[in-house]
Amino acid sequence: MNAIIRFFKSSIGRKWIVALTGLVLIAYVIGHLLGNLQIFIGANQPGPKQINAYAHFLHSMGPALYAIRAFLIACIALHIGTTIALARANRAARPQKYAVSNSRQATLAAKTMVFGGLTVLAFIIYHLLQFTMRKTMGFGPSGELPGMNGEYDCYNMVILSFQSPLISFVYIVGLFMLCMHLSHGFQSVVQTLGLTSSKWVCILDFGSRALAWAIFAGYISIPVASLLHIIKPV
Repeated sequence: MNAIIRFFKSSIGRKWIVALTGLVLIAYVIGHLLGNLQIFIGANQPGPKQINAYAHFLHSMGPALYAIRAFLIACIALHIGTTIALARANRAARPQKYAVSNSRQATLAAKTMVFGGLTVLAFIIYHLLQFTMRKTMGFGPSGELPGMNGEYDCYNMVILSFQSPLISFVYIVGLFMLCMHLSHGFQSVVQTLGLTSSKWVCILDFGSRALAWAIFAGYISIPVASLLHIIKPV
């Protein structure tokens, strides 16, 4: 037990914590995107929408959903806290950050990982207040947007919210910061776990960027489609 504790207090152990929690969060981001994109299935057709069925399924999970949320919050807290601890150690001893090769110059995303992570955390809090707790701009005293067709009408709630240019702007900027973080974070995770060699660094770098910006394009497609009235409330 003491050996395990010493390992996770070491620089290598902390990098593993960041990597493993990062994998969990990357998987969540991709899964959440696939769920959100269901808003385009059956869009502007009469009857129940696929996105509403998806939202109802999540609500029907009951305590399991709260357990998953608690696990994700714990991963986020551990990920950010350990990253900050590593950054402090790096400044004190000037070691190599994460597991990125010294053969190439650090990118802007790599240099701003801690700041980017904290910005992403602020965005996640705002996003939860907006769409889960319904406590931020755009919602009335009852927690509903004007014109919604029921408390759990996720389809209308999302579209009516994103028809506000300000809300869409905040969302897109937040997603940009998230994908900046992912563009470096994914390759750091893979290298830290020893799943690639130095000769694959360029391919990994390209793959990380491609994945991050594909996620960005997928997420912002919803506010863009709402602003352009490609998808409309019913």
